[in-house]
Amino acid sequence: MQRVGAARDLVLGYVRALNAIDEAMRVAIPSLERLADVLELARSHRISRSGHIGTYSYRVHGAGCRFVSDNGTELDVDFAADGSEVFDLWRLRGYGLSLPESVDVTDEDLRFAVSSLQPLLTEVRPGWFSAAN
Repeated sequence: MQRVGAARDLVLGYVRALNAIDEAMRVAIPSLERLADVLELARSHRISRSGHIGTYSYRVHGAGCRFVSDNGTELDVDFAADGSEVFDLWRLRGYGLSLPESVDVTDEDLRFAVSSLQPLLTEVRPGWFSAAN
């Protein structure tokens, strides 16, 4: 049960980190209405596809963006067609492994943790999740 608790804490930490990134990016780029707008800004060349904003470096990719905090913690997120932030178990594991005190949990424990956090989290399509607003 301790492993499941660690997985649950990891998922909650990811959501908190995602919210902190969203807030920091909105402060740094006042025209940003939602974090997904970073994609459009990069595609229209108003910001670089990679760079440093506030305490985060970022790299826009395909349907998402990878953020790295000054302490080395990595958070990768994709954006759904409606602009909501979505993530899968691979992104959660990557986040956990990048923490200053690395957290390595199994996909099984992460699946259980994510399902235990509903309705805070919603499965938007098989294997992909979004935090409720």
